[in-house]
This record gives sequence, structure tokens and C-alpha cells, in this order.
Amino acid sequence: MADHAAEQGYLLDNQQEQAGIRFAALAELFDPVTFRHVDALGIGEGMRCWEVGAGGRSVPEGLARRVGPSGAVVATDIDPSWTGAASASDDRPGGVIEVLRHDVAADPPPPGGFDLVHARLVLVHVPDRAEALRRMVRALRPGGRLLLEDADPVLQPLLCPDEYGPEQQLANRLRSGFRTLMAGRGADLGYGRTLPRLLREAGLEDVRADAYFPIASPACTALEAATVRQIRGRLVAAGLATDEEVDRHLANVATGRLDLATAPMISAWGRRPLDG
Repeated sequence: MADHAAEQGYLLDNQQEQAGIRFAALAELFDPVTFRHVDALGIGEGMRCWEVGAGGRSVPEGLARRVGPSGAVVATDIDPSWTGAASASDDRPGGVIEVLRHDVAADPPPPGGFDLVHARLVLVHVPDRAEALRRMVRALRPGGRLLLEDADPVLQPLLCPDEYGPEQQLANRLRSGFRTLMAGRGADLGYGRTLPRLLREAGLEDVRADAYFPIASPACTALEAATVRQIRGRLVAAGLATDEEVDRHLANVATGRLDLATAPMISAWGRRPLDG
């Protein structure tokens, strides 16, 4: 999310070289969960979707394949550099993907109204997340669905839930440092659990939620290595780790023998009333 991201509190910007690795790992870990919900919500041919904080390409492309040529997807981010190459790239015909530079908490919603508004691992990083949520709800057509998916590191704070040795202890200490950096930039580390309540308070109906977190996936390993490389300078500058500790942790991760986990991703969804 570029230099502007620092002003917005986002710790992991889209222009560092590790961003592409992170997007690929997040897609592998969480796209099956996201599209299980998207499909259950009945998102299909001819619908309009707004993907908020798109970052990478996988979710806009998956939505485009579902809505087809008669539908459309608007993918927005404050730094859309990775999303800009999005295309519906498989054998199924895809809808149009419009990519916009956009701040969900400050800019008006894209015009036209949407059958689905979706944001994944976005609002936890947005300082004015309440305003962002209001704008997303306002962008829904009557009967439209809002699907929010966000992390809750407080529910499961450990990188290595099975902390049985010094490698796991070091990993968990560095993960604690990462959470400290996030909190210092305005992230709400307990935000995920509030999503069902917030959707109901926003006037949505049929609110439901579930949670998911992987353990011991190769994608967790790739995500951890890319994340630590991206934030190592900040960890060291803040006195949360030394360069030697970061190097030792990265070497431990590279063995593939650490059972690494993510924070739980809570998915919550609801429907705008037909008369709303």
C-alpha cells in the first residue's frame, strides 16, 4: 500500500518485493474459504461485486469468473499495483474487472450499487474502520451481501501453537513483536470477533460467521518468511528482535520443520434488507 500506507497504519505495503510472495501464500491459504462463502451466498452470472483492498489478483479474478461477461467486478486498493494486471484467466468467461486507486475510509464508494461487497484481511489495518464499514454497507443494493473476513490474533496469538523447543519459542516471540508493531499502527488485534455484531448493528439481516486458521501448511511457511523479511528492519529498530535472532528464525523457517499457524480468519456475512 505504498508510502500512503504508512499514513493509514498498514505495516505491510504492496510495493516491497515480498508482497507478491505474501499475496500468493494468502491466496493459497484463504481463497478456498473465501469462495466457499461467495458460492454459498449465490454470487453468479450478471452480478456486480466490489472487492475492497484487493491487493493481489486472485479474488477479483475468481469473482469475475463467477459473474461472467454480463457482470462486473470493481477491485480497489490504496495501492492497486498488484491488482492492475488482473484478468479472468481460465477457460470460463469472466466479467470486466475495473481497478481503482481508492481509500475505503475516505473516498465515496464506487458508483452503481453492488450485489456483493467483500474485504479480506483489510479492516483490521484501517484506523477508521467504522467509517469504512458504513461506506461498504451503503454501497450494497437492496438484498446485496456484505462478506467481511478479518484476523483476530488475540484469539490465537502463537505462530507455533505447539511450543516444544527453542525454535518455537523464538518464533512466538517474533510473532509477539509483529503484533506489537501492528498495534502501534492502529490495528485492532481483536477485531475479527466483533464482525457479527457490527454487521447486525449496521442493519444487515441473516448475519452468520465462522472462523478458520491453518496449521503446518507450506503456504504458512512462505507467508512467514516473506512477512519477517518485510518487517525485519522495524522489528530491529523497535528493539523487538536482533538481526541475529531474525536470521536464526528465518533459517529455522526454511527447514520446513516448524508447524506454523496463522491468526484465525473470521468470516462474517449479512444481507441488506430488500426495503433498506
